Amino acid sequence: MAVDKVKYCPLLKDACIEDGSIKDGKLVSCNFWVKLRGKDPQTGDTVDDGDCAINWIPMLLIENNKVNYESGAAIESFRNEMVKANDKNTQILIRKLELTNQQPKLIKE
Repeated sequence: MAVDKVKYCPLLKDACIEDGSIKDGKLVSCNFWVKLRGKDPQTGDTVDDGDCAINWIPMLLIENNKVNYESGAAIESFRNEMVKANDKNTQILIRKLELTNQQPKLIKE
């Protein structure tokens, strides 16, 4: 005996309606029905599916976390390069002052 799987809307407490479904001879749609295309952040599989926006939230949160982590890593890498460049510039300035036998000038406000 086959059992039909019915999705229930967590907000409307009614059976979930896929976008473009026909019910009682009328074309109906749900404002929460979203078609999503892209890659699943956990498996890397291609996603091209429609589902309730509420059901997409966990996957989108995982993707958002992944992007934020990558952005943080890029910012940290940039910061490290800037520290290296600043140290190199400081060493060049010190060496120039040593070679010319000059004292650094203090800037007074």
